[in-house]
Amino acid sequence: MAFPLFTLAHALTEFVPVIAHWLGGDQGEKTAQKMVEIAQTITGEKEPMRILQSLKADPKLVIDFQQTILKMVHELDLAEYKDRENARLRDIALAQAGRSNLRADIMVISAALGLVCCLLTITLYRMSLPGEAVGIISTIAGIFGSCLKDAYAFEFGSSRGSKMKDTKLSALFLSKQ
Repeated sequence: MAFPLFTLAHALTEFVPVIAHWLGGDQGEKTAQKMVEIAQTITGEKEPMRILQSLKADPKLVIDFQQTILKMVHELDLAEYKDRENARLRDIALAQAGRSNLRADIMVISAALGLVCCLLTITLYRMSLPGEAVGIISTIAGIFGSCLKDAYAFEFGSSRGSKMKDTKLSALFLSKQ
């Protein structure tokens, strides 16, 4: 029985739950592929069920798998940090040159307007809209709200814990250069 790549990758998250965050988005397939390759290398198995059985049967294999995956997660975190750092540096350079980041401004204004429109639609037409429409509009409002949250996190940092993580990653990144 052949397992789809993501099915096996999600099954492997049982051993390292922190990796589940990286299985979505643009790099999800690449991350899943690398995760499965690591599991195959560590267990010496190619068959998905045998990989899972080997990991469940041998705690040493699980520890090796976890350590290797955590190194991979660290590399992914570092890459994401570097990507955000470059975007923030671009914004700083634009501000110093007396220019604004029009694209970012349009994105934030569009997300805010989209959220307001969704909320107004629900408020004004709540009685005449079917429940399914209210649910869909609420979901869309949540997406716009998430976009605004991401914009604020980019501009101001998402939390104190995130700032500490950024500081540690920055120190680590600078020490490797």
